[in-house]
Amino acid sequence: MKISLKRKLIFSFIVVILSSTIISGIISNYFINKKFNDYLISEQDTKIQNIISILQDSIKVNNDIRYFNKDEITRYAENQELYIEIKDLAKNTIYSSGNSHFTRRDNMRRMMNSMGKNSPMMDAKKYIEKEYPLKYNNSVIGYATIGYYSTSYFSLASINFLSTLNNSLIISTLIALLLGLVVSIIISKELSKPLVNITAATNKMRQGNLEIRLEEKGNTREISDLSKSVNYLADTLKNQEMLRKRLTSDMAHELRTPLTTLKTHVEAFMDGVWEVNSDRLQIFYEEIERLNSMVDDLYKLSKLEELNVNLNLSKLDISQELRKIVETYTPIYEKDGHLLLADIEDNIDILVDKDKFKQIIYNLLSNALKYLNSHGKVELSLHREDENLSIIIKDNGIGISKEDLPFIFERFFRSDVSRNKSTGGSGIGLTITKSFVEAHGGKISVSSLLGEGTCFKIILPIRN
Repeated sequence: MKISLKRKLIFSFIVVILSSTIISGIISNYFINKKFNDYLISEQDTKIQNIISILQDSIKVNNDIRYFNKDEITRYAENQELYIEIKDLAKNTIYSSGNSHFTRRDNMRRMMNSMGKNSPMMDAKKYIEKEYPLKYNNSVIGYATIGYYSTSYFSLASINFLSTLNNSLIISTLIALLLGLVVSIIISKELSKPLVNITAATNKMRQGNLEIRLEEKGNTREISDLSKSVNYLADTLKNQEMLRKRLTSDMAHELRTPLTTLKTHVEAFMDGVWEVNSDRLQIFYEEIERLNSMVDDLYKLSKLEELNVNLNLSKLDISQELRKIVETYTPIYEKDGHLLLADIEDNIDILVDKDKFKQIIYNLLSNALKYLNSHGKVELSLHREDENLSIIIKDNGIGISKEDLPFIFERFFRSDVSRNKSTGGSGIGLTITKSFVEAHGGKISVSSLLGEGTCFKIILPIRN
């Protein structure tokens, strides 16, 4: 049986608070009782030393152990719950306070027990008796025997103190438990509610509702980050769904056109409307080539899906290689009345896959050429940027709309403008370009304004 996060948090908080309170209460109670007991024992020792001092003072005044204020000693013994016995050197008893007051002490203890104010230390009744020498002029002239029960130093005030202390620990435990319960409910609600909302939203996404978005409220950073991630996932899935539908539509359109042409021509041959000649066979050949090209693109895409680009790295003078590419493309640009300019920094050597690097530049230069207006211009530049090199290819062509710009590296994506041009291509050239750049540990970015032109920037690390 699975338990909700809210209940788990509440239960965990209660267990932690209860355990912590009980453990701290037991430890505190143990040390407080121990210290308090030590204090009472110390007080008892002080009482005994007081009676010895009284006896010693009487001996100094009267020069004899037999003369002292017996009434004072008796009152002291009764008040302090002590048994006092005085003996001479021959151990003959001179004075005894008796033990009748111990009976009254036992009666008081039983009364306290009936009131629920007993103490474990008070119940541990043990008689203790000690003998102390009485001196005159540094010579022992007698002995004072003082006895008491181990519970005798527990006065009513001390018992009330311990009882109040224990009660306060119990009350504080209950209050801490109650506060912990309230706090745990509040915290668990704050944590579980957004998670419940996130779960509900992701379930709706799973059912196909990609329009749903989470509100990034609350002050918990992890929850906020999770909400942002889910929203980003929804945006990505929505875009992928849009691209999938667009791909299906585009591919259907692209395949239908050559197939329709081939079908029409075959029917004309079969009906005897047309005679077979080289021109019409040339049309067949061109349409088949178009189909073959689309199949090749699909094959490239399938390889791209499992892309784990294996680079054949070698040291290459990028400056010299780019100049060769520019020399190759300059006549192609000039043929259509366009201009290709280059600003290339000298002597930049890096480790790179030569063939894939050439394909990157070929794709970008070919792409720029397709979308130039009359007498267009493309500028290619190469410069160092710290530990990287920067390649910029900028044109003044038709540009890319703001809506299409985020998707141009997606496979089979073509803007509405490019789809209306006969040179639109299959839409995976930039996808392959981006993959090759990233395989080299680099980055490619694009900026564009519709009707003004497009700028691609490649950053590659300089690795020697």
